[in-house]
Amino acid sequence: MYAESEQTGGDAWYETVVRPDEAENARLDEGEPAVVRVRQHDGRLEWESTVEAAGVVRSLLRLDDDLPAIRAATPDDPLLEAAYDRYWGMRLVRDPPFGSLISFICSAQMRVSRIHGMQVALAEAFGDVVEFDGQTYHAFPTPDQLAGASEADLRDLGLGYRAPYVQRSAELVASGDVHPAGAREMAYERAREYLTQFVGVGEKVADCVLLFSLDFLEAVPLDTWIRKTIAQYYPDCDRGNYAETSRAIRERLGGEYAGYAQTYVFHHLRNDGGVD
Repeated sequence: MYAESEQTGGDAWYETVVRPDEAENARLDEGEPAVVRVRQHDGRLEWESTVEAAGVVRSLLRLDDDLPAIRAATPDDPLLEAAYDRYWGMRLVRDPPFGSLISFICSAQMRVSRIHGMQVALAEAFGDVVEFDGQTYHAFPTPDQLAGASEADLRDLGLGYRAPYVQRSAELVASGDVHPAGAREMAYERAREYLTQFVGVGEKVADCVLLFSLDFLEAVPLDTWIRKTIAQYYPDCDRGNYAETSRAIRERLGGEYAGYAQTYVFHHLRNDGGVD
């Protein structure tokens, strides 16, 4: 989903609105919306919220992930070691499934700032209002709220050709027939196929939702940066099509936790890293 901050780095507060259900079981798109503000200060994680948020923060930021065990399962590889050393402590997130689906549908051929702007615009136009600490926040729209938007409404918010994809996918979820969370208990490749039934979702977007929302830590989205990584460092993993290349790079990056490895590598290379 989206988070906002008036600062970057340091002691910046990052803010979001989630819908934690009573069990705080990481579906996080049910129930009344709650504001959560989080920052890292003096080596400690601090948060403020309109609800008791310990379980929500733990789920969203995957604080229960055993990073040393995940790294230990990673193959002995100079690029992976450099990435882990440089950004050790970085974690994946566990975003709400519906918000994650819509966000990644909007991500096609877009800069991060534009994607973020689209999600903020959707929340402000269609989401519930939450007041906290003298400020006004907007929850990301529920499937029903977003399904009620017209294609023209969504185009007016800057979604462009993605507008009908978002509108139709929201309708599918609002109908009750399908939900992205339905992929959670499936085998990985079946789950990826399941998500492609949503309009505007191909294999790469499906992998993003699986990795950043549905606990498939083996998923490796083959975006531009990862394809460049394959070409430069692992050319033998390029099998000429998405499914086979995906299978090969997952195996090379360690299988079960390949998604963690690719996230470290992605961040490392985007910030001009390499192998020492």
